[in-house]
Amino acid sequence: MSFIELLLIAVGMSMDAFAVSICKGLSVSRVTPAQCLKVGGWFGGFQGLMPVLGFVLTSLFASLITSVSHWIAFGLLLLIGSNMIREALDKDEEKVDDSFSFMTMLTLAVATSIDALAMGVTLKLAGADILVAALLIAATTAVLSPIGLRVGNLFGTRYKARAELIGGIVLVGLGVKILLEGLGIL
Repeated sequence: MSFIELLLIAVGMSMDAFAVSICKGLSVSRVTPAQCLKVGGWFGGFQGLMPVLGFVLTSLFASLITSVSHWIAFGLLLLIGSNMIREALDKDEEKVDDSFSFMTMLTLAVATSIDALAMGVTLKLAGADILVAALLIAATTAVLSPIGLRVGNLFGTRYKARAELIGGIVLVGLGVKILLEGLGIL
């Protein structure tokens, strides 16, 4: 995988955390530097950790899935991306409280990084350098999450759906590319 592809994956994967950060920004009257550090640290940390976990788990079962790896990668990216697109188009408002407590942030960090676990499987199957990918995903999320917090605080929910929609489209597009490469079409 090229650096550009990894960067696109990192941006796409960070969109759930970005969207939740926008919601967190809506819930507070004023965003503080400590809150920015918390969302960046929690979301970036978990977004970086989960692909490594998925990568390691895939390594244990590599011999079973090598011949269908491009289909698995395509399916996972399609699932993750289409879920993000569905959430972006869903009209139901998400409720997020103004707490930045340990349990609140842990719950949100795990919830927004579950997709990153599946991305670790995809990265393994695509032959990506997991350390570079995980660090790039973590750094991108750590930077974008505080921006989302500020955006939510300043502009409200105006950009939340667009961010998730763009992230979902990027991931589905990368899945199609991996499938076409695996089938020898590209």
